Amino acid sequence: QVQFVESGGGLVQPGGSLRLSCAVSGNINRFVAIGWYRQAPGKQLEWVAVISRGGSTNFADSVKGRFTISRDNFSDAVYLQMNRLKPEDTAAYYCNEYPIPEVTTWGQGTQVTVSS
Repeated sequence: QVQFVESGGGLVQPGGSLRLSCAVSGNINRFVAIGWYRQAPGKQLEWVAVISRGGSTNFADSVKGRFTISRDNFSDAVYLQMNRLKPEDTAAYYCNEYPIPEVTTWGQGTQVTVSS
């Protein structure tokens, strides 16, 4: 069973930065792409960013230009560098396959709170 373990969240002031980590069990290269997703209280799950096996990236318009995504195939990890954070970035962040399979297991996520 695939496991995704997210870490790196925290409380940060507007304009600050955080780097999230996603540890993937097994060989990360078996996935065509890995995505970051987030869910704010009372809102639906939202896709944030994706990185393909080959390293191609794409971002939601709301984070484009502020977030970057990278991967370390040797460590089976994916990272989300978040800069110029805004209060509306506050959410629980998750990583998973992209696109999300019909049957999947979600990690516990990591909470990001942007507040002064």
